[in-house]
Amino acid sequence: MGKIIDGKKIAEKLNKKTLAELKGLGERRPGLAIILIGEREDSKLYVKLKGKEADKLGIETHIYKFEGSLDQQQVLKAIDHLNQDDEIDAILVQLPLPDSFDTDMIIRSIDPSKDVDRFHPENLNILLSTCSHGHVMPPVLGVVLEMLSDINFDMKGKQACVIANSDIFGKSLAKVLECRGISVDVCHPSGSDLLNKSLKADLLISAIGRPKFVKSNMVKKGAVVIDVGITKNGERVLGDVDFDDVKNKALFITPVPGGVGPATVSMLLLNTVRLAKQKKMENFHSKEF
Repeated sequence: MGKIIDGKKIAEKLNKKTLAELKGLGERRPGLAIILIGEREDSKLYVKLKGKEADKLGIETHIYKFEGSLDQQQVLKAIDHLNQDDEIDAILVQLPLPDSFDTDMIIRSIDPSKDVDRFHPENLNILLSTCSHGHVMPPVLGVVLEMLSDINFDMKGKQACVIANSDIFGKSLAKVLECRGISVDVCHPSGSDLLNKSLKADLLISAIGRPKFVKSNMVKKGAVVIDVGITKNGERVLGDVDFDDVKNKALFITPVPGGVGPATVSMLLLNTVRLAKQKKMENFHSKEF
């Protein structure tokens, strides 16, 4: 059986970093605004979890709930207000949004310096144009790197396959990995070349939200398998990877739940503190000069 990559253990390590970096802010608690639109039960659950974990670490959360039938302009006005609010260091819009909302427009309306998910076009441009990726990166991408570091996975000269529905996510993750010396194929789940590419991959990452999509016949023996996709089915939370089918073929594998999910929440909160520290430094220099 492949060794389990314990997301909870990685979350604890990230939380220690967050607590250490919080000391640089003095008495002030960083402010995280979370915008929840609609009535998706999984989104409500995720927002509640993020708020709970933030409170444990000493991060102030402000949750704004909007009905899915609301005029999008009302949400844009709220984001504009949060952009101007000095008590708010980071803004998160819980995705996915109801179909009536323009997700790209909502994300573009966030002040890039407060964009904790780092998918604003300005932040994506930094991520995709350099290998420094700015001072923070999208939480899931950061977690993937943390997990690979945790298992001492040497990327140089290896082959990766990223299965993704989102072109932005696939390209962003590919860039971050390629900067560390690994070759990456980004595949759509319905692509005709998927099986050929996945079977060659030393590292297989899936982020499509299709329960048990990845079977053992898609995985190279001895590969590292990271399951980013999460689907809530009643009371159960399922991943893209058929864990029981794949676990004996993989060298390392993430479970769902208990894998990428908890670590991503912790990375999001670490980002919040880093954005607060960045703002503090900018305010210091603006006063100095």
